[in-house]
Amino acid sequence: MKKIIIAFIALLVPTLVYGWDQRPNQDPKVCKAFMPYGEIVASGKHDTTPLCRQGYFIMHDNAAKIPLWAAWNITLEHVNGCVKRTNAFVADAALPADKRSTPSDYAGSGYDQGHIANDAHQSWDQQVEYESFLMSNMSPQLPGLNRGIWKLLETSTGAWTYSRKHTLVIYAGDVYTVGKDKTIGNNKVTVPNKLWKVVIDTQTNEVLAFLFPQAENQGNDLTKVQVTIADLEAATGLSIPVPPGTNKLNKPPLWPVDFKAVAENKKAICKGWKPEDDQ
Repeated sequence: MKKIIIAFIALLVPTLVYGWDQRPNQDPKVCKAFMPYGEIVASGKHDTTPLCRQGYFIMHDNAAKIPLWAAWNITLEHVNGCVKRTNAFVADAALPADKRSTPSDYAGSGYDQGHIANDAHQSWDQQVEYESFLMSNMSPQLPGLNRGIWKLLETSTGAWTYSRKHTLVIYAGDVYTVGKDKTIGNNKVTVPNKLWKVVIDTQTNEVLAFLFPQAENQGNDLTKVQVTIADLEAATGLSIPVPPGTNKLNKPPLWPVDFKAVAENKKAICKGWKPEDDQ
């Protein structure tokens, strides 16, 4: 009886700690709105599971136990979200135990639990914010990358959305080779050797692409990690869907960014906000 009680408590821990229930994985068709130019196509064979969440879509690599790629949109509503960060990291119940990572895999590894679909732009709804912390949305990232230039690009996408007043389509993912790249934890989570992101303005059809080495101290100059779509496809083995007429060999200038303006706007909007306002 004692063992049964302990097992029952263990099942309840995620709910007790984080106060939320994982909702069933949605039909991937529901997430097609995140991909108006089509779905990414991967060369080679991958054991994958499509994961459709309210705020993003993940093509999860079950062997690597990290996202192969993800897609989501950023709107003004998303930029102005007021839900506070929960850090509710938890294994994804939509995946079998032998095909998923857990927070303990990252403990003591020297790598952050790095978001692919970033939390800051999933803060427009409490459930959406919680789902951004599912481990299926994480990959091992060195602290200097995750908290440095990778975060800078995350912040920039929000600022671009605010200043342009246009919806942005975001694709992002990991570059890795299962069986060759380093792994961490009991579940042997693959450590990607690179990460990437594509930003598309749905009104102007402008496209920006970035490729980040898995390395510390990369500074804060995004032009140094900016690449062409052609470069990105060559590095990842993925076919990236872009607006018709896009020159995949083009590397356009980065868009102007005003971090102060977007921060002040969000501060004003979220002043006095209460969780029940999200209901």
